[in-house]
Amino acid sequence: MDLEHNQSTDYYYEENEVNGTQDYSQYEILCVKEEVRNFAKVFLPTFYTVAFIAGIAGNSTVVAIYAYYKKQKTKTDVYIMNLAVADLLLLITLPFWAVNAVHGWVLGIPMCKLTSALFTINFVSGMQFLACISIDRYSAITKDPGHQRLGRPCWIICFSVWLIAILLSIPQLVFNTVNDKKRCLPIFSHYLGTTIQASIQILEICIGFVLPFLIMGTCYSITARKLIKMPNVKKSRPLQVLLAVVAVFIVTQLPYNIVKFWQAIDIIYSLIIDCEMSKRMDVAIQITKSLALFHSCLNPILYAFMGSSFKMHITKMVKKYGYWRRQRSNPEDIPFDSEGLTEPTSTFSI
Repeated sequence: MDLEHNQSTDYYYEENEVNGTQDYSQYEILCVKEEVRNFAKVFLPTFYTVAFIAGIAGNSTVVAIYAYYKKQKTKTDVYIMNLAVADLLLLITLPFWAVNAVHGWVLGIPMCKLTSALFTINFVSGMQFLACISIDRYSAITKDPGHQRLGRPCWIICFSVWLIAILLSIPQLVFNTVNDKKRCLPIFSHYLGTTIQASIQILEICIGFVLPFLIMGTCYSITARKLIKMPNVKKSRPLQVLLAVVAVFIVTQLPYNIVKFWQAIDIIYSLIIDCEMSKRMDVAIQITKSLALFHSCLNPILYAFMGSSFKMHITKMVKKYGYWRRQRSNPEDIPFDSEGLTEPTSTFSI
């Protein structure tokens, strides 16, 4: 292996550990990346802390509302609840990666494999559930409203999404390990060709981004045209929501997947032969991946809090909590009114 190739592939060792490809630490002397590590030690823990707090609060509220307050659920409700669960499971891995950026991986190889797989499962499943929601919203506009009733196909779809995500996490379970530098990253055996390694990464891009993007773009564009043609319907808010959903998805996911695709091409053709370019790639993957993760914090706002039905249930939950606090402080008080069972409402959706 010549010197230029060593320099070009060095960044795979130094990048954020979840996305590594091979252990090239033996070539680190060719491209010293102390400034990249120092950047990661500051940027990643800070960003992950903010994302963890904001995402846990929003997605926990979504799960609580759907689990305890909304009794009659539609297909979109089920997809949104699964999306919130996937986001929560993704977010709970962030403290591990924040500590890893500062101190290295200190939890051993089994936790390295499990945490990496959990990250992949929930990141991929979250993107797939976004596509499911777009298909259901398309059906709500173009087909009979009876399609929203729950049935076996809905649960089969949810099971299939989780199964596909689990299958995509198998490379993390097999290849992830902790190297002598205390880094949790995939280390592929020498008998696996670069084409196999790049194919794994490209497959993640296709299933985790390209396919959901094509489905969302097609369904929401048709939905938007249907809304525009509908007479006597307030169109501005639904169209704004559709635009916000697509725009946020593109802004948060496209940069990260472009960088991942460039990495996959570099695995095969060794395009990065300059140390400074390698450093820039390291910083780019850290920033774009963090931006992609932030989508899990925005999902509750885009898919739940924008719905009037969901906001109504939040108001009732807050009122009940306030009433419960007052009752504990003044148990002898008799309320003038009370909250009964919540009535069935339409889906919390676009």
